[in-house]
Amino acid sequence: MNENRSPNATAETNAQSGTWERQVLEKLLLESLLEQRRARRWSLIFRLSLLAVIGLGFLLTLKPLAPERLSGAGKEHTAVVDVFGTIAEGGETDAETIIDGLHEAAEAKGVKGIVIRLNTPGGSPVQSAYVYDEIRKIKKEHPAMPVYAVVSDLCASGGYYIASATDKIFVNPASIIGSIGVIMNGFGFVGALEKLGVERRVMTAGEHKALLDPFSPVNPVEKQHVQALLNTVHQQFIAAVKAGRGDRLKDKPEIFSGLLWTGTEGIELGLADGTGELHQIAETVIGAKEIVNYSHKETWMDRLSQQLGTSLGAALKDLSASSARLY
Repeated sequence: MNENRSPNATAETNAQSGTWERQVLEKLLLESLLEQRRARRWSLIFRLSLLAVIGLGFLLTLKPLAPERLSGAGKEHTAVVDVFGTIAEGGETDAETIIDGLHEAAEAKGVKGIVIRLNTPGGSPVQSAYVYDEIRKIKKEHPAMPVYAVVSDLCASGGYYIASATDKIFVNPASIIGSIGVIMNGFGFVGALEKLGVERRVMTAGEHKALLDPFSPVNPVEKQHVQALLNTVHQQFIAAVKAGRGDRLKDKPEIFSGLLWTGTEGIELGLADGTGELHQIAETVIGAKEIVNYSHKETWMDRLSQQLGTSLGAALKDLSASSARLY
């Protein structure tokens, strides 16, 4: 009976058979792909849930230990805000971090006085000026709240800029303070390029766009311009110190020359008011022996929270992308 079938019928039957097999194969491959994507989606959901549980567990565990400053809430105490290390935007010691601590201390219940504890070589004049202005603002808003500076090893340049805004500055006799000046430094490699036989090629749109290029000779006009900028910032620094220290400063020009002084010399020059360390000032000057630190610092818990947040965000992004592909 099959022998009687026409060639056209046989070809049609083979074509239908091939189409059916291809459709089955496509369905199997699609189901396999969908199954893989479902498995990946549920894996992401599981990871996301696990991260959320771990994060919640850490928060619940560490919450009672979190802010050290909460221990002094309501009781009379001395508030401390630390200024340690180089003062720079985006670093551990920047204006925003310091100001946050100062505001929290000024608004907290039971605070009898604020001590800014300094051990810093200085840093950004802009960041220092922000803190200086905020200290003076807090003093106006809270006239009964004394604000003191206590220097340990070093309080130079921008650090002293900040300290000069306080009511009094206390030092150790061996502390180093001062450096009321402004600096911009760099290197010149013109001679080195000549010895190496290297030709400097630089193009600019703007006559002085390559200002202080270390591979080009010093331009006298640019040097004069930069020196004028430094002088202007220096005068702002001097004016701030004079406004903060007032008549306590001795009339000696070397105070503003950029020199450093010991704590004892600083007292003689009117740069500081006396000797004393944190606990002594808290107990005998402010009259509140208990000390609570209001400094805002990044801790290992903060870093853990940031990493956890990054992980959660990445998981959510992957989940969203997976869902988009599925549908």
